[in-house]
Amino acid sequence: MKSPMLHMLALAVSALAATAAAAQEREVHVYNWSDYIDPSILEDFTKETGIKVVYDVFDDNSLLETKLLAGGSGYDVVVPTGPFLQRQIKAGVYRKLDKSKLPNISNMWPEVMTRLAKYDKDNEHAVNYMWGTTGIGYNIDKIKAVLGDTPIDSWDVLFKPENAAKLKACGINVLDAPDETFAIALNYLHKDPNSKEIADIRAAGEVYSKIRPYARSINSAAYINDLANGDICITIGWSGDILQAKKRAEEAKNGVKINYVIPKEGTYMWFDNLAIPADAKNVEEAHAFINYLMKPEVIAKASNYVQYANGNLASQQFVDKEILDNPSVYPTKEVLGRLFTISPYEGKSQKEVTSVWTKFKNGR
Repeated sequence: MKSPMLHMLALAVSALAATAAAAQEREVHVYNWSDYIDPSILEDFTKETGIKVVYDVFDDNSLLETKLLAGGSGYDVVVPTGPFLQRQIKAGVYRKLDKSKLPNISNMWPEVMTRLAKYDKDNEHAVNYMWGTTGIGYNIDKIKAVLGDTPIDSWDVLFKPENAAKLKACGINVLDAPDETFAIALNYLHKDPNSKEIADIRAAGEVYSKIRPYARSINSAAYINDLANGDICITIGWSGDILQAKKRAEEAKNGVKINYVIPKEGTYMWFDNLAIPADAKNVEEAHAFINYLMKPEVIAKASNYVQYANGNLASQQFVDKEILDNPSVYPTKEVLGRLFTISPYEGKSQKEVTSVWTKFKNGR
């Protein structure tokens, strides 16, 4: 028969083993955009906290929305864009953040948080991850070969059919993100980019239908490598994606030179944000993951990898100088004044956007 002391020791060892096993079983399920984090950040998070990251990716806001609205997505942290965040908050798919568990949000950038509050009042449901613009990415040499010394500083280079016709041979991609591409076209037409009028949506669609015969592809993920490899010469794209393509081309030493511009007419400013679904199963772990990302040196590492600005002001001391000083990533105050945001399409306007964009994609 074991002595009481040995029995108590055995119980203690058993309890410690159970605790260790439980710690090993802690997980956080994350659903983020593709090519959108330095993988070593996930590894470092697990090393520091013991929480395993189960990481999935998407490349279309509607995929995320479909999973969230259906319920039981299985995710603990997701990354919606501003207008979708606003609509999904109304639908009740997110829980309010417990800010007592997020001490690192003290590092956030007040201007970014103020703009994000347009979608999430008082910043109750989300923390900004990255933000950027939607502009023009292009192959410097191929565009010059076609258009000569024409300055690439206006949406005219793509939206004027005569220009698109010239660029057809070297390859045009249109970003598959109708909520923002429609807003860009409306702004180009000197209309309210936030308009939800059916006539305006159709007018925006007409801008794209006129160049549809010349577009080689319509996607929001593959275009990064297509641009880096020289398979397309111009695209509507997200700022960081274009700079990722530039970096990949430089690393491949394939001779492809890429540039990104914010057109002089202005463009859409977007925000990708960390939020916790209402039915998340690992809420403690979700808060731990978001708080970890908001460490200045951690989110700076993410920015250095994906080439996007982040919403953490304290991180800027750790962001690579070539990124921080690049006005295409961190725009000047003057350029910021030409950037706009939009509210979500709903009801009839959403149906019209879907209909018009589907026809555009199908070439009808």
